Amino acid sequence: MTRSVQDDDFVGVLTKNIQNKLALDGAAPRVFPPMYAPRQAGAGGANMGTRPGKWASFFSFCLRRYTEHMALLRNVGTTLEMIKWEHSIFALPFALSGAMLAAAGWPAWHKIFWIVVCMVTARSAAMAFNRWADARLDAANPRTAARAIPAGLLSRGFVAGFTVIMSLAFILAAAQLNHETLLLSPVVLAVLLLYSYTKRFTRWSHLVLGLALGIAPAAAWIAIRGSLDPRIIVLTAAVLFWVGGFDVLYACQDMAHDRESGLNSIPEAWGIQAAFRIARSMHLVMMVLLCFLLKLFALNTIAWVGVAAVGMLLLYEHLIISPTDLRRLNAAFFTLNGIISMVFFFFVAAALLLPRV
Repeated sequence: MTRSVQDDDFVGVLTKNIQNKLALDGAAPRVFPPMYAPRQAGAGGANMGTRPGKWASFFSFCLRRYTEHMALLRNVGTTLEMIKWEHSIFALPFALSGAMLAAAGWPAWHKIFWIVVCMVTARSAAMAFNRWADARLDAANPRTAARAIPAGLLSRGFVAGFTVIMSLAFILAAAQLNHETLLLSPVVLAVLLLYSYTKRFTRWSHLVLGLALGIAPAAAWIAIRGSLDPRIIVLTAAVLFWVGGFDVLYACQDMAHDRESGLNSIPEAWGIQAAFRIARSMHLVMMVLLCFLLKLFALNTIAWVGVAAVGMLLLYEHLIISPTDLRRLNAAFFTLNGIISMVFFFFVAAALLLPRV
């Protein structure tokens, strides 16, 4: 941890003011108590200055520790902002849904705990790596130029180190679930980290992002059962098209920048009008897959009500934005999609815990 010059100047000035206040001023020559007495002359005969008192030194020490701790807190806050930890709400409810479907009810609490740890650490590693890989591109885009690395708030080295730590934490958490999750954890990380480079060579990177999040329910199923059931792949596919659809919409605001930078996306390739049609199609496919999922697991009326609620929220999402008006895109992307995932989990959980309804 390093202190800025401003911090040192502030501490130095404050300490000097304390010493001056503690010194005994008067018309007569200044007299110091023993603990503030001037230092003896050095070998060259020069006066060594006034020695800070015990309390002044202690106060200076505390103030320096305070500035260091505040800098650490600022780094933590910046890191949390960089990885958008609050957006873990997108995939986590689908992971928990997969776990509950695997257990046909509520899984053991220790399983739930380690699944949540896996979700948070994997997503943190993926987001940090994305910021590290895209730092140059972010700096050139006015919408993303204020992100942590381009703005100089975090260094590339720090972000790379954070990515490694989160990746190792994910593997360790996966090891707490079962042998299969441990073996598959590097594969999951490969998919999560690969996404950051897909815009450089394919316009279908939106679906790669969808796969990265869609892995969650299948991985949670394996965490509970130790094996993979083809039925849960339907939920993985539903999440894939859900995420792919809203990422297509989100990419519309960067269409001009993507074209200038040589990046690939559906809006860059075919324009915003076509992007909206493709996003609607993806979300329609998602709804079909969710209905198929309920049939496969023979879930009751509660789950069907939940899927209907998801459909209405998706419809509202498409009504509040248009190809000519993207002003409410953030509301559609962040708020509504977080609600959609929570609504789906709530109704699936209720259907499993209240099977007779």
